[in-house]
Amino acid sequence: MTRSVRMERRRPAFVESVWGGFGGMRGRIVCPRRFVVRCAAEGDGMSVLVVGSGGREHALVSSIAASKKCSKVFAAPGNVGMEGIAELLPGVSAESIDDVVQSAVSNSVDLVVVGPEVPLVNGLVDELEKKNIKAFGPKSDAAVLEGSKSFMKDFLKRHNIPTAWYERFTSPEEAKAFVRSKGAPIVVKADGLAAGKGVILAQTIEEADKAIDDMLLGKIFGDAGDAIIVEEFLVGEEASFFAILDGESAVPFASAQDHKAAYDGDSGPNTGGMGSYSPAPICSPEAERLIMDTVVIPTAKGMVLEGRSYRGVLFCGMMFTEDGLKVLEFNVRFGDPECQVLCSRLESDLLELLDATATGKLEDSEPLKWRKDAAMVVVMATEGYPGKYAKGSVIRKLEDANALEGVQVFHAGTARKDGEIVANGGRVLGVTGTGPSIAVAQERAYKGVEMVDWPEGFYRKDIGWRALARE
Repeated sequence: MTRSVRMERRRPAFVESVWGGFGGMRGRIVCPRRFVVRCAAEGDGMSVLVVGSGGREHALVSSIAASKKCSKVFAAPGNVGMEGIAELLPGVSAESIDDVVQSAVSNSVDLVVVGPEVPLVNGLVDELEKKNIKAFGPKSDAAVLEGSKSFMKDFLKRHNIPTAWYERFTSPEEAKAFVRSKGAPIVVKADGLAAGKGVILAQTIEEADKAIDDMLLGKIFGDAGDAIIVEEFLVGEEASFFAILDGESAVPFASAQDHKAAYDGDSGPNTGGMGSYSPAPICSPEAERLIMDTVVIPTAKGMVLEGRSYRGVLFCGMMFTEDGLKVLEFNVRFGDPECQVLCSRLESDLLELLDATATGKLEDSEPLKWRKDAAMVVVMATEGYPGKYAKGSVIRKLEDANALEGVQVFHAGTARKDGEIVANGGRVLGVTGTGPSIAVAQERAYKGVEMVDWPEGFYRKDIGWRALARE
């Protein structure tokens, strides 16, 4: 049974956190009870605005629209795949805080679900709260966990949460001297937001030097590279673990494994993600409890103690090393494409969970239920991605792919032009398969991919290879 770990408020003027739970820490475990969704009026369904336009947001919209508590879904700006299940607001950019807030007000929205990280870091939830509009996602002072890698690393160090050794630099010369003192391989990261591409795994000192110059001098990631982190190259197996936090309670959500490299064999440049599957076999129940004990709970507690109470989903990028579990990164939103497989597996009402989180009522929530099926998503991207690519190529036979057993195609970078669906981004489609095993989910996902008629697209052919080796 899913359990929530609750932090008790002792004084209204100051939150003194006492956590209990998986690791035998002081406090108490609160077993979830039935909860009541607070709608705009008794008997009314909820009106929800999902912010974003990618595959993650398509998955969120699909799950929210299926909720018995939902009366209407808006998507700002949304995408072609959401047509028919949400009212699209194509003129509202996800990064325009004022426009999103005004849309929420004018459409009498009960709950705003923020998909991407940029509006979270820039304070969208803060502005919504000023208008008394509920939102799923952290405020800007908590979203800094993703907005600044140096803040995140310093936070982990302050709260004794395991991670790789590191240093922050703004001087190329000092960064290069540090690299020479440590040797290669080594990791160079842009400090700010870089759409999941700001990490260079340098195999040699020369590669590290180039990454340092490219970020600090060449500004390949813009202002995100005004400072960089140089850190230890961890060896092991990576997995993503998600937990839901409402400032007082923490609930383990699910695990997944992502494939960041552009090409087969985990080769090529880093991307936003070329595929994912869930559950991650390496993330056993024992590993999940350990992550809750040593990462999620200390993070939630530490954020409260620092006056940055965290509410939303916490995406923990974890590395399983010979020396134990270590945090690679935190993200303050659902991953993309991980969200597609998580939503495909979740049996519980997603909207109820999101609303309980936004209102601080996780302790009252029912235990999460998951389908027994595994899920896998294969990303189809435009040739050239993550570098330069052309827009406008026509995509056909999407309906045929969606009609296959256990297959759902999530749109990420599509548009409608002259009655046809065309590519309008780098990562364009997320073809998702579900089945009783990773192997079956993979087979169905790739059947869906092969059904899609899009010569200008490409995809990895080895998504799930780690999991298949274990089955």
